[in-house]
Parts: sequence; structure tokens; C-alpha cells
Amino acid sequence: MKNSFSARLPSVVGSAVLAFTVFAGSARATPQIAPIDPRPTDTVLVPGAAPPTPYQFVPPPQLVPSRQIAPNEDVAVFPTNFRLNNPAGNVALFAYAEVGALGFVHHTFQSGRNGTLFDLKTEGNQSTMFLFLRLSAELNLWKRHSFIFVYQPIDVRTEAVAGRDLRFDQTTFTTGTPMDIRYGFDFYRLTYQFDIFKSPRYELAFGLGGQLRNAKIVFSSVDGRQRSISDDLGFVPLLRLRGRYTFANGVWMGLEADGFYANVSVLNGGRSDVEGAIWDASLRAGMTLTSFLDAFVNLRYLGGGANGTSSKGSDNLGGDGYTYNWLHTLVLSLGFGIR
Repeated sequence: MKNSFSARLPSVVGSAVLAFTVFAGSARATPQIAPIDPRPTDTVLVPGAAPPTPYQFVPPPQLVPSRQIAPNEDVAVFPTNFRLNNPAGNVALFAYAEVGALGFVHHTFQSGRNGTLFDLKTEGNQSTMFLFLRLSAELNLWKRHSFIFVYQPIDVRTEAVAGRDLRFDQTTFTTGTPMDIRYGFDFYRLTYQFDIFKSPRYELAFGLGGQLRNAKIVFSSVDGRQRSISDDLGFVPLLRLRGRYTFANGVWMGLEADGFYANVSVLNGGRSDVEGAIWDASLRAGMTLTSFLDAFVNLRYLGGGANGTSSKGSDNLGGDGYTYNWLHTLVLSLGFGIR
């Protein structure tokens, strides 16, 4: 039996060696699979290929914030080094001019209690557009206190033919009379305002002031034989509001209003029957073109009037001093400001 086991031993050992060789060969031929990278990638892993480039984190691009404009910083479309006023100074002088067209929405006039209530727009041919001019100057102190002077000429001249008998005080224009009509209402205004914001870009100011009117209303026949003249020089108190906001690109929006209403009979206990009002309000949009020049478009309402008996009366002999004069106008103008 011992000889039989010895005879089979070489074959058993050979079989074991062959099996180990086959198993070892199979193990060497099995590809090694790289571990799965949990990070997102479009790279395809190929057996035997070069390893991919290590993953690197790339931060997202950072948005660069736009430069913030400080409230005390002046802005302009075309900034310049030249300035008329020192931005750091406590005293500044500004000047403004407007030119445009004025149109009457409604205008009625009466001179004398027994006079004719005359429609100046329809009967006096004020139905067209008329030249509008305005000049103003402003003294600014410590960036918040302003004194503003305004000169406003109004001189409207028209021609008409009396469509009915017209009476102004003691003067009568019969039907068919050719007439020259002048309506003059120049005024001079001085106001003070205080700005809540101490900034060249923002403004919200309140104030008060006064206005001196110089009115002259003349009806004349073309041949010069008949004439009615009513004139008046008077003072009117005012309340004031002005606001402005300037965007970072130099474009700005603004508003301005001056007005007052007075019933003198209430104030003086009925000794005078005069009632008057004025309202001058505008909306505007403009651009700060340079560091010292503004340009703007302005839509303005200008209206008011008075009715009552003046102590001086009119220039007509025998006039009782009663006047009724109310008007409403709209103005579209182009303005420039030197700052």
C-alpha cells in the first residue's frame, strides 16, 4: 500500500501545482477597477489609461458691485474741473433762465361793478400761444438756506372786434369796434427756503416769501378815441415748497410750488371785500450736463387772481375801483441753470 501511495504522490502534487498556476494567472489577468469618485465629472475611466487630473475646486465668479454714489457727491453727465462755486464753500450763487410758450386755459376780467364780465380768451383772442420768459437768481448759504429772487414778465397783446357792447368802468365799446388789448402782469418775487437735506443730490425745502405784482390792463379802440386802463401795484405773501432728486447718472426730477390764498374781509373784519389767490407750481425733469450747468424741461401751472374793491380804483375817471380778474394758464418751457 505504501508503494501505491508513493506511486500516486507525483500526480497529486502536479495537479495541485497546475491548479495554483491557473488561479494565480487568473488573478493577474483580472483588471483593477479604480474606486468610484463621488464628485461630478465627465471623465470616463478606461482600464489601463492614465489617471485623470485631480479634481480642483474653481470658485464661481464674483460680481463686482457698482460704485456707490455718496449723498454729498455731485454727479454730472460730463464732469468738469471748472466750477463757478466751490463745493466745499458755504456760499454759492445760482442763476436760472426759462424760455417757452404760455397758453391761457381760462381768463375773465371785469372793471367796475356795472362793467361787462369779459372773456379774454374767447372774446379777446387769447386762444393762441404767447412767449414765456423767466429769470431767477439764488443765494445759497451753508448748503441749506436759500434766498431766491424771481422776475416774471407777462405782457400779452391781442387785437379783437367787439362782438357786443362792452363796458369797462365808464368807457363803452359798441358792437363792431376794433380794439387793441393789453394784459400786463409782471411780478417780482423774493422767497426764503430751508433744505432738510444737506446734499447736492437731494432736496426737500420749505419756505415763505412775498410777491410784488405790477398789473396793467388796457382796452383801446384802434382809432384811439376810447380807452380803459386798469392798473394795480400790490403785495402778496407766499408759502413755498421745492424738491429734487438726482440719480447717479446725472438725470434729475424736481418740483416747485409757490402759492397763497387770502380773504381780506376775514382778516380785517369785513372792512374790505378783496379776495385773492396765486398758485405757481411746476414739474420738471433735467440733466446735470456738467459740474456747473443744468438743462431741464418744465411744465408749469400759473394761475390766480383777485376780485374786490381797491382803495385807489382804476385810472378811469368815475371808476368805483371794483376789479374781477381770474386766470389759469399752462406753460411749457426749456430751462438752463448755472450752479
